[in-house]
Amino acid sequence: MTTLRQRKGSKGKEPSPAAELQSQQHNCCSEHHPEKILHGDWSWGAIIWTSVGWSVSVGLGLLCCIYVATLHENDLWFSNIKEVEREISFRTECGLYYSYYKQMLHAPSIQEGLKEMIHDNLTESKRTINLLQRMNIYQEVFLSVLYRLLPIQSYLEPVYFYIYTVFSLQAVYVIALYLTAWLLSGSWLAGALTGVWYILNRVDTTRVEFTISLRENWSLPFLALQVAAITCYLRPQLTTLQQKVMVWLMYVTTFCFCLTWQFNQFILLVQALVIYTLDCGDFLTTTQVTTLYLVQVSSLLSVWFLQFCNSMILGSLVLSFIVAALFIRHCQPGVKTGSLVVRLGKVLLHSALVLLLTVTINYLAKKALQLQSDEHIFKFIKSKFALGSTRDFDASLYLCEEAFGLLPLDTLERLAGTLLLYPYVLTLLLLCGMLVAAALQNLSRPNRGSTEEKKGAREGQVAAFRPDVAYNLLHTLFYGLLAFSTMRMKYIWTGHMCAVAAYGVCGTELWTVLLSALRFNTKLLLRLVRYVVPVVMIGFLYYKFWPKLMEELSELREFYDPDTVELMTWISTKTPKQAVFAGSMQLLAGIKLCTGRVLTNHPHYEDKDLRERTRQVYQVYARRSPEEVHDILKAIGADYVVLENSICYERRHRRGCRLRDLLDLANGHIMDGPGEDDPDLVPATHPRFCDAIKTDAAAYNALFTRTFQNKTFHVYRLKKKRKKNTKGSSEPSVTQ
Repeated sequence: MTTLRQRKGSKGKEPSPAAELQSQQHNCCSEHHPEKILHGDWSWGAIIWTSVGWSVSVGLGLLCCIYVATLHENDLWFSNIKEVEREISFRTECGLYYSYYKQMLHAPSIQEGLKEMIHDNLTESKRTINLLQRMNIYQEVFLSVLYRLLPIQSYLEPVYFYIYTVFSLQAVYVIALYLTAWLLSGSWLAGALTGVWYILNRVDTTRVEFTISLRENWSLPFLALQVAAITCYLRPQLTTLQQKVMVWLMYVTTFCFCLTWQFNQFILLVQALVIYTLDCGDFLTTTQVTTLYLVQVSSLLSVWFLQFCNSMILGSLVLSFIVAALFIRHCQPGVKTGSLVVRLGKVLLHSALVLLLTVTINYLAKKALQLQSDEHIFKFIKSKFALGSTRDFDASLYLCEEAFGLLPLDTLERLAGTLLLYPYVLTLLLLCGMLVAAALQNLSRPNRGSTEEKKGAREGQVAAFRPDVAYNLLHTLFYGLLAFSTMRMKYIWTGHMCAVAAYGVCGTELWTVLLSALRFNTKLLLRLVRYVVPVVMIGFLYYKFWPKLMEELSELREFYDPDTVELMTWISTKTPKQAVFAGSMQLLAGIKLCTGRVLTNHPHYEDKDLRERTRQVYQVYARRSPEEVHDILKAIGADYVVLENSICYERRHRRGCRLRDLLDLANGHIMDGPGEDDPDLVPATHPRFCDAIKTDAAAYNALFTRTFQNKTFHVYRLKKKRKKNTKGSSEPSVTQ
């Protein structure tokens, strides 16, 4: 860390008390940083202390990995169930992603497997799509190739190689958060506290043990590594070589993050806003800002290239924003000149221009690329904040899911129960006050002419508020707001929240303010509380939660879903291999994984044509005539349709959010059950298809044949449509 230094020409000037305080804080912070050895300190004390810190980080990472792996095993008895049951345990879209790993392993060769990925005609009937372009499944391809090449087939099953890789990434995640806290605070005890908090708050920091294949479980560890690399890059006194290494690390981690998650552009957009805010507050140099932007751009373009020129990336908001920010910055070099009021006015004007240019570039890019793949996300955002129609089927599918609602307050209660929330809030309040004061000081500073004066100003700024701390503060603030607005995004926030809270406990800022208020601010006491308090907290957390963890790990359950197992077994043994199945997105993903049959639709929703096809397939749960449903299913090539009682008679959601309600609203029909309806809705002229078909009425039996049923599922085979009688016959009514 850089301490305050006297500027040239002021050699005899005494430092102010505030400068002494800043010097004390930075000296304390620089005692045990992980990169201290890189700066030439090869003393035995530094080597041993740093080695202990690294060992603890690896130990906590392995502990987290073993913990979630054990929970997964205990919850499903994964090692003892049949292969079809293991595959069914990959629920919803997890099953779809894992099916491509399985498909690559079953291919005659790696080359044949890649060819099948690029020219796939099993995922969407009557269509040939490039899976590597459409989906983020390079991780499945890489793992399948690695499993083929490594000599492990004789003692490690493919499914275990897959799940152990994902669980190992949790170890990487914990180590990355550990390093971030260590870099910020100067003490590896902060990293240890971070790892402990992450594990104890597992319910809110990860869901990997039951959603193994979700893209976020692959990508978030790389995002955490990227944040650690950015934190190190923004630290002062790095050599030119170290800066270059950090830039490459940022690029590699950002690239891996983008390659493994389709929502990368929206996460990077928030990060770009963080960088832009730091730039406006004059916390970063021009080189740092440009470098961080270019790392994002180069990573996205690399993924664009690997995904066969995926237009969704070129039309992303984050690319439009970065281009706009860099262009306006180049055209307005004098933004950071003048008095405070003038600068604030220039920053506001600058921001307005960036926003306007971003919208313009993005609009033109989407028009040129004819891009509509991500429009459902913007519909969801509009509907969520009451900016658009709430009847849109795609937007309503998201709005009605709890994961896309506001963050529940019981989340904060759980975080407070592990002592995480209190130091986090205190640290946040203190650092926000310091950040605002430092920003105003930066903007009030008169424009300096010479290079030496600018260098001196930069050193003063670093002493006032470190740029690495400023980045992590805004990072947790921005992603915290995202988490509060959409619960599913809390997993991006809560992990980093552990690192920020640990920095507050083990850093100097919070304790300096508290000890100064109590008039006990001495260097010895500051060092004492920074080491004693985290040790006491870890001891308390161990005493309180270790028995609960052991009890949780002792709970043994077993996978039990006989109806789905029966369905998958019947499909595998009683239907042609090229048979096409229609049904809900979630179930069809499992059908593809367990049986390899062709699908009409699936859960990867980032395609406009697929979204429209899914809405059409779901008409089996709407009030439509058998002829209409038969025509829809035949048009997309379906041979069988699977109806689920859990959807047809759904009670999990409130009225207006059940799937059948969403379809009724989209079709302009009055919903089931008591309650108010919009005045423009009309009664449907037909009964609900999924219910009426079970009555075996002639109109339905003429077009569909029941081939399988149990307590949960009903499977119907589509017949060829006969020519209508010239006399015509009235369709029999079916009582609901």
